[in-house]
Amino acid sequence: MTSFMSHPRVRLLAATLALAGAGTVQAQAAAPTAMSPQAAAAMARTLPPSPDGDRLFVELGGKAGIEAVMRDFVPRAASHPRIGHFFAKTKPDALRESLVQQVCVVAGGPCRYEGGDMQSAHADMDVRKGDFNVLVEVLQESMARQGVPFGVQNRLLARLAPMHRDIVQAP
Repeated sequence: MTSFMSHPRVRLLAATLALAGAGTVQAQAAAPTAMSPQAAAAMARTLPPSPDGDRLFVELGGKAGIEAVMRDFVPRAASHPRIGHFFAKTKPDALRESLVQQVCVVAGGPCRYEGGDMQSAHADMDVRKGDFNVLVEVLQESMARQGVPFGVQNRLLARLAPMHRDIVQAP
């Protein structure tokens, strides 16, 4: 007979709770909407299966954590000297909500993305590889500012990477 603590979901929950309490004072101050351990526990019980056992969505702080990243990311990307022009005709609130939903789905969360496909959405933008790379750097900076651990950032970026071929039209 196995003990309660050896159950995989219990170990995942324990790891999630440990991560939730392991942030620095600076990271906690930068992300006041971070998920509480109680919310993480509730979410871990209700999440659908994902490729890495629901960990990515939970480790991002759930939907609240993703929202915090996007609240930082959208204005920074829109005002960036190299890529800001791509966002000139966007509605920031709509873009932020669409990105929250998209990242939530990609991370294995219980959201539903109803936005357009990436190829159609970027068809007339002439996005170059360098532009895409700058966007990724801005996203990484936003995640770091919200206290998202480097390994979690990399796992999210690995899941987002296939979008590159639908967004980039020029070398």
